Amino acid sequence: MSVSKFDQLFQQFSQLKAGVIGDVMLDTYMWGHVERISPEAPVPIVALDKTEYRVGGASNVALNIASLGASVSILSVIGNDDDGKQLRQLLEHQQIKTDFLLGSDKRATTSKTRIISRNQQMMRLDKEIATDLGYEDENRLILALQTFIAQEKPDVIIFEDYNKGVLTELVIQKAIALCKHHGILTTVDPKRKNFFSYKSVDVFKPNLKEVKDALNLLVENVNEESLRHIHTELKAQLQHHISFITLSEKGVFYQNEEQAAVIPSHLRSIADVSGAGDTVIAVASLVYAATKDVELMAEVANIAGGLVCEEVGTAAINRERLIQECKLLLN
Repeated sequence: MSVSKFDQLFQQFSQLKAGVIGDVMLDTYMWGHVERISPEAPVPIVALDKTEYRVGGASNVALNIASLGASVSILSVIGNDDDGKQLRQLLEHQQIKTDFLLGSDKRATTSKTRIISRNQQMMRLDKEIATDLGYEDENRLILALQTFIAQEKPDVIIFEDYNKGVLTELVIQKAIALCKHHGILTTVDPKRKNFFSYKSVDVFKPNLKEVKDALNLLVENVNEESLRHIHTELKAQLQHHISFITLSEKGVFYQNEEQAAVIPSHLRSIADVSGAGDTVIAVASLVYAATKDVELMAEVANIAGGLVCEEVGTAAINRERLIQECKLLLN
């Protein structure tokens, strides 16, 4: 692909509209330094230097979409609490639409607080309610999705599942049916609980461990032949269009009716893999929505996933850097 074609591709993103539905989170990073051990217990004392708030989970997918220049709305249910207010403010600050982000007195906003010293995570504190949405909140979310589709007419809807209860089987089924009816592209980043609920989606993007666990497979040699077998097993249960499997340091694999390939990863200085999957599904969704080219989708998403691993903590892809890397590695 020529250099000018990449500029055109990324310019196309500004014309796309996306929705991200799933489990949103607030990520808090408490950065400090350790100089001594506590006299109360054999644990380090962390002297706090700064506190940073970031969006996580499905919110991070939306952040990556926004960073690439597309219009994006978040669809989810959070708690009517202080963490929810903080998360909503962060999303709006990043130009992510929150019109369809619902508050509920029956939920708590999922939050993860990480304590970090010298770029090493020392502890993580989680707060969440991970049970499935109740009947009322399920139907409120489905209604919000209907309204979103009618108002925004999105090109793609991304299902981002973290097993925190927002994507129930009913929500998944109704949402996919709505997308099919309106001709909207569907992409999925699944988790184990609802793994086989995403029937007939366009792009299904598990990582290798998730798919091996779900299919109860013992795969020792990860190669194109074994991955083609995995696609066949998935296809029999999901009837989906494209399998897009991330292989950690080995790269990515894609397969549809016409083609399949393993794309090796590019050599990187890895600092933190958290949030890489969010970036991969975001980039893959936009590239495929813009081009319907599955090979290009996999190539660009593979580069993007490696780039964000060079950052500590969840971080959105840098659009200009991704363009330059694509021109360098794929030209």
